[in-house]
Amino acid sequence: MKTFKPRLKARLRKNRQVLNKNIDNFFGWVKGAKLVELKECNTEEDPVRPELDNEFRTGYGRKIYGVEYQGEIYAVMCFAYTNKIPKSVDELEKLSTDAFLQSAMRDQSGGQIAIAYTVWSKKKGGGKLIVKEVFKKIKKSNHLNRLITLSPLTEMATKFHSNNGAKLIQINETTQNFEYKVM
Repeated sequence: MKTFKPRLKARLRKNRQVLNKNIDNFFGWVKGAKLVELKECNTEEDPVRPELDNEFRTGYGRKIYGVEYQGEIYAVMCFAYTNKIPKSVDELEKLSTDAFLQSAMRDQSGGQIAIAYTVWSKKKGGGKLIVKEVFKKIKKSNHLNRLITLSPLTEMATKFHSNNGAKLIQINETTQNFEYKVM
């Protein structure tokens, strides 16, 4: 019986080491990932708003960001810059175009509110990472003072934003808005 116990302990210790190593490998890509602006994305991969084409996503006052690691994109987030909180995609388009044109007249950088209207991840941990990286970018910007979402009315969206520290600010007819504290 005495020889059995040390063997069991050794096996448990070895298994714990293997498990920890595998977890490090699983999330290891996160450490070397960086936020990049994209000219386009594969809209068919977008589980939230696949109907929006790249022309819309890069139109007046709108941008696409991705988390890149070793030349591959692991998560994508699309933004619009506005001065008011939209309640629908149509309103988002109007408000971002309006903010863009206003800023062009005043030689500014765009709207003061960053509206995240879609986000998806191709790898575990990517969604949370892109929210964190975009949040850092917004904190560093001179003209942005709020990060708001235009999210679908789904349990998954509610859970994702709540788990990442956002606060629900309004529920609309077909969408909901969450706010991430910037200040």
